[in-house]
Amino acid sequence: MRAATLETVPGAPAVTELETPRPEAGELLVKVAAAALNGFDRAVAAGYLQGMMEHRFPLVVGKDFAGTVEALGEGVDGFAVGDAVFGVVAKPYLGPGSLAQYITVPAAHGIVAVPEGLSMRDAGALGLAGTAALDSLNAVALDKGETVLISGATGGVGALAVQLAVARGAKVIATARPGAAAEFVTGLADAEVHVVDYTGDLETQVRPLTPDGVDALVHLAGDGVLLAGLLRPGGRMVSTVGFDPSTVESRDVTVHTLMADPNTQTLRTLAEGAASGALRVPVTAVYPLEQAPDAFAAFNAGHLGKLGISVA
Repeated sequence: MRAATLETVPGAPAVTELETPRPEAGELLVKVAAAALNGFDRAVAAGYLQGMMEHRFPLVVGKDFAGTVEALGEGVDGFAVGDAVFGVVAKPYLGPGSLAQYITVPAAHGIVAVPEGLSMRDAGALGLAGTAALDSLNAVALDKGETVLISGATGGVGALAVQLAVARGAKVIATARPGAAAEFVTGLADAEVHVVDYTGDLETQVRPLTPDGVDALVHLAGDGVLLAGLLRPGGRMVSTVGFDPSTVESRDVTVHTLMADPNTQTLRTLAEGAASGALRVPVTAVYPLEQAPDAFAAFNAGHLGKLGISVA
């Protein structure tokens, strides 16, 4: 099979030929139709996860996937050959990734059926970013009428978090550069989204919108300490980028550090929203598998939204 692999880290992925894997007990073999890039993949290629997770080379990159079940490992039930499925690679080590023609994944976690109305392209870009977005809003218990600041709103997680926050009836303030990036963010939802320029003075832009400070902060990018200063007393913050809570421990705020958990219920909730049209998966470009290195280059350059990979 063809796959985008790393021979070492730090490194750049290349498309190479590998043997098609076989499912072990409790696993599914999935023929991949679509996948996508995430910040996690960039971190793996940069070598940031060395010492944190086992690396098995050649390492196939990619976490998101959508495709069809090709074979069942011993002891698997609830799935059948030919089922359309999507999810997130949920193995405790790095090596089997989704930027490949085939992948083996645990049947018990990180995979659900693709509902009618959800395309393979969108399903293949929904799992990890959608889970991080939903888990983030749940972590800060965002409620109707509250104000949330989403930093890093132009990425996959941020773009989905904006939509999910609007759906909860929250007042959304999002960071983005003026121009195309700001237009991308304001076009994500029917309700008004206030965009502030993170390259400028955030204090002078945010305070007029919420003089007492924001109720919640979803920290996906930027200076966490500076952003935490925009919270009201008693405000809540969640960070997906390794923010150290001790840096703001003197303030009256609650900080959550998040590792997304793509469990069955979360993936089904996201899939239902996307299939109904209530949630738009922000895929802005799709690259064939053979051009995965070009997709990585575009991702590293700060491309808006999600970059999909077409495998089929």
